[in-house]
Amino acid sequence: MSLTRSGQVVGDALHDTNSTLAGGPAHGQRHLLRATDVLGTGGVIGALTLLFDDVGFLGPLLFAGFCLLWLEARGLYRARVLTIRSDEWRRLTQAISLAFASTVVAGFVIGETLPRSWTLVTAAATFAVLAANREIWRFRFNNLRGTGQIYRRTILVGANPEANMLADMLEEDPSLGYNVVHRVDPTDFERGELLTTEVLSAVAKRGAVTALISGAGVEVSALNRLCRDLVEAGVHVELSMSLIDIMHRRLTVRPLGRFPVAYLEPVHRNGLRPIAKRVFDVVTSLVLLTLLSPLLLIVAAAVKFTSPGPILFRQDRVGRDGRSFRMLKFRTMVADAEAQLEALREEADSDSPLFKMRNDPRITRVGRLLRRTSIDELPQLLNVVKGEMSLVGPRPALRTEMAEWSPELYGRLRVQPGITGLWQVSGRSEASFDDYTRLDLYYVDNWSLAADLRILLRTAFAVIRSDGAY
Repeated sequence: MSLTRSGQVVGDALHDTNSTLAGGPAHGQRHLLRATDVLGTGGVIGALTLLFDDVGFLGPLLFAGFCLLWLEARGLYRARVLTIRSDEWRRLTQAISLAFASTVVAGFVIGETLPRSWTLVTAAATFAVLAANREIWRFRFNNLRGTGQIYRRTILVGANPEANMLADMLEEDPSLGYNVVHRVDPTDFERGELLTTEVLSAVAKRGAVTALISGAGVEVSALNRLCRDLVEAGVHVELSMSLIDIMHRRLTVRPLGRFPVAYLEPVHRNGLRPIAKRVFDVVTSLVLLTLLSPLLLIVAAAVKFTSPGPILFRQDRVGRDGRSFRMLKFRTMVADAEAQLEALREEADSDSPLFKMRNDPRITRVGRLLRRTSIDELPQLLNVVKGEMSLVGPRPALRTEMAEWSPELYGRLRVQPGITGLWQVSGRSEASFDDYTRLDLYYVDNWSLAADLRILLRTAFAVIRSDGAY
């Protein structure tokens, strides 16, 4: 099959596909997104124009037109943008800012001056309406992807461990929106042109729109030819980079001679950002302790009068750089719970270093409620104020658990342990020890204030739903 003929077949396949992001339901969904963006933009601009007495109609029409133009120009209807909130919001900010600037310039040229107050209020309101509209659509897209109604028919190129991990991940998580319909082993082809022909043929036969290539699994010259030919044939090409659990925002692609290389932004654990994190931790903890003080007193009384023993449970945990500290919790178990632990280990829900038991007989009746609502963790706000913990960070470990850690896992000690973290909001008690390791290290390697805020928000939702807590 020649390249020209392959390209034509691929083009026909893309045109006829009815169940991928290139066509069918997803294509229609993006048209509806455009329509709701138009209605939202027109509605907010029209309403604010009527509220301001000194605003004509030409200026608002210009602003509305420039908004819609820059939404398209900034790629805000591409599937890749719709799946990454941070990228979408960045582009949305750019589009509104460019629309604002374009309206000012056009107004100056035609002699139509808009009041500064109207322009600023309208720009902010337009952003808010469009962002809210896209959150609604994001929720719908995620639901459709999760049920397999929207996906990319994908050819996976590679037979190395990296490709196997990609295949397993995409199969286990349909919400990512990829359906691997065929795999090609590049080691089966001695020459690059044969590999290209095979992949193009698979794309055409399977109606695929995307080729996901394990870059480390393909010889350099064959990889370059494959990418060029696939793009020329209208296939979306995505290359994995052999990096796992590195936040994409930390990667910047730049040229190094003939090679595009990715620069990995370091994590800054010194300077202003850690200071800002500490200030946020202390202020937030003090505010919460003040606001929740009536609840804390009620819980303390309930613990004291429903079972013998102290109100607070104190336990030695390992903090930053391996330093020990006494972590505080409301007592949720009988007073001699530690003495009973060894006898219960054989009944644990897993053999990981983290002891978890769904029907732990040591938990008191009040304690079960406190655990389900995570109220038992609130005294750790005092640990945060003292500087022993943070609001967000890896789970503070027992020193006995560290005996079973891999050398890699010791990296979690580079930051303060937290009351909540990625592991807690990703299934909480249901998450496996492998997840515990991966998510904690991901947090340590990719920490940011924005990530902390997102985790705190997810924690609130997880607590409300009692996800995985026992």
